[in-house]
Amino acid sequence: MVLTAADISILPRPTSKLSSVNWDQLMFGRTFTDHMFCADFEDGKWIGFRIEPYGNISIEPSLSAFHYGQSIFEGLKAFRGSDGQVRVFRPEMNAKRLNASARRMCMAEVPESLFLEGIRALLSIDSDWVHGKAGYSLYLRPFLFATETYLGIKASDSYRFMIIASPVGSYYDGRIRVRIEQHYSRASAGGTGTAKAAGNYGASLFPAMLGQKEGYRQLVWTDSATHTYIEESGTMNLFIVHNGTLITPPLDSNTILAGVTRDSILALSRRRGWETREEPISVDFLKTGLADGSIKEVFGTGTAATIASIECIGINGVDYSLPDLGLESQANQLATELSAIKMGEIPDSLGWNWNL
Repeated sequence: MVLTAADISILPRPTSKLSSVNWDQLMFGRTFTDHMFCADFEDGKWIGFRIEPYGNISIEPSLSAFHYGQSIFEGLKAFRGSDGQVRVFRPEMNAKRLNASARRMCMAEVPESLFLEGIRALLSIDSDWVHGKAGYSLYLRPFLFATETYLGIKASDSYRFMIIASPVGSYYDGRIRVRIEQHYSRASAGGTGTAKAAGNYGASLFPAMLGQKEGYRQLVWTDSATHTYIEESGTMNLFIVHNGTLITPPLDSNTILAGVTRDSILALSRRRGWETREEPISVDFLKTGLADGSIKEVFGTGTAATIASIECIGINGVDYSLPDLGLESQANQLATELSAIKMGEIPDSLGWNWNL
């Protein structure tokens, strides 16, 4: 199917909530725009394309998503440049990843035109929510969940696809503390680690809470079989800089989410001519590099966090501090370039921006 703007019905909210937003005290993911996009999958086809006021939805207690976990989501951002243009960063990659998650979770796939036109329609009516202030963006949350009402273990025959939007500032304020997790697991071989499934995040909440009580903002997950190799953090893919070489774990384990920002950082690094490798990173290698100074920089990448520099890593009860390399760090250089592309301040030679 090919969805166009003419296929989408629009029910506008009578009065906007925008004037009530306190931009100076904006909390990530707590404020939502005036509208949301919805579509339904029934009888083998997508129907009911609509924009309606953001608000409660009516669902039955027997909804299969509640009982059998068929729920996936994506996250991406829209930016307003100094030229006033609204740009969305690499939405086609998110559309492809949503469908990869849908295949793994045995759910109906969302046609790319439905994904993209849903975003376009929502941004067209809520474009004033894309703030032009430095450091701000509009976080877009497309998600898909099962809607069949049936208490039997099977893939649902019906689904709802929705997109909601939230104006946000920075996810992290400054450099962060993390701990290597070597007891609990985020994902295992053959599991759903490569899918952006809601259940993956639910399972991570308890160990993350334990880490936060110890003073760590995030956990760094390790492989479930031996807990000896780094995988990813709770909200980010992980990168280390070892003697000037940028290294990140490979995706071939099928336990690491294929981050859009991860892919972008690899592309920008290689274009700069930096030595960049995708290879396994053992906890011992990380610990040795932190101790002898061959690893002076570690950072995470993700849509919400963008690029988050790490100031301390806890390993087996020992904290290893990392120096603040400031503007000369690879993380800061990449963050500056990536932001300039998103904001339209430098040419988008890689064709990543999608203009509204």
